[in-house]
Amino acid sequence: MGGNGYLRELLGGRRTGLADRALLACLAPLSVVYSSGVQLRAAAYARGVLPTRRLDRPVISVGNLTAGGTGKTPMAACVARMLLSRGKRVVLLSRGYGGTLEGREAVVSDGERLFLAAEEAGDEPVLLARSVPGLAVVIGADRHRAGLLARERLDPDVFLLDDGFQHLRLHRDLNILLLDCTNPFGTGLTLPAGLLREPRSALSRADLVIFTRCRPGVAPAVRSGLPSCRAEHALVGVRPLSGEGVLPFGYLGGRKGFAFAGIAEPADFFEEVRRAGLALVGTRPLPDHSRYDDQTVTALAAAARAVGADYFITTEKDAVKIDRYLPRLGETYAACLELRLEDAGPLEMALNKIL
Repeated sequence: MGGNGYLRELLGGRRTGLADRALLACLAPLSVVYSSGVQLRAAAYARGVLPTRRLDRPVISVGNLTAGGTGKTPMAACVARMLLSRGKRVVLLSRGYGGTLEGREAVVSDGERLFLAAEEAGDEPVLLARSVPGLAVVIGADRHRAGLLARERLDPDVFLLDDGFQHLRLHRDLNILLLDCTNPFGTGLTLPAGLLREPRSALSRADLVIFTRCRPGVAPAVRSGLPSCRAEHALVGVRPLSGEGVLPFGYLGGRKGFAFAGIAEPADFFEEVRRAGLALVGTRPLPDHSRYDDQTVTALAAAARAVGADYFITTEKDAVKIDRYLPRLGETYAACLELRLEDAGPLEMALNKIL
């Protein structure tokens, strides 16, 4: 396992050896300092010491307490589809993390046309623009300024704030918090001795909790005391990157695949692909939001040849970044992920209150 995978297991509370506990003990004092800093920041916003900006349309935030891995992107897509089905003009505001334009305000999509590539805007904004027809997407580190740009250019009815739980400078009318169903807080500590971006007390800022990655019959590991929904993530098929449409996993039955993923939890993705029935002869975890270049693609191709793989399979988030490398990679598929809410009632009620 690569260092990144080990670190996530350690901070997620899944490594409990003597050396692991010793390392966490060394990091714990730094977590105390970090935790104090983020609590002071949150208090400053709550008391008006730091200003909170407002947009003149409802703002819905989707975010989490941990560093990645709770399914923010599919959840944002789910909420966007619900809003669009109500006839609303929706603009998603994203930081644009990992793109060359990160930090600058730019229109990624107007809901019909895509203006920027993943290399420029980041993988998640482009993935959402591609996968949710009618969804407009604007990037910017300052989400208030990005919202003003969207207001001027796109005239939305509602804003959807992606990964916005910690973006306290922008007022939101509905604060949706995602928690992993079975491992919501990892070690229970903040960075760097845990996965928490904020202490668990920040849960009180949420209006609605959605427990993600739920399994049938498995209860959430924590009770939030807030209105909540359960969501299951399921791979529903594969999409050839050289064409259109989604194919059943059986289409690749009897053939040898090589999986790669640059996401927060690549090992979980590889396991889900195996559970879907695909035979993987090799895997390659990459850093979250990985930027693909000639060296990375050459290494992937060589690794696949070495184990006799017939095709590549990757995530939808990675797929938006490798278009120009497909001639070198050859037969490549994206595993299509679908988020299913067991009971959307609490979410529907929360939306009704602000729209």
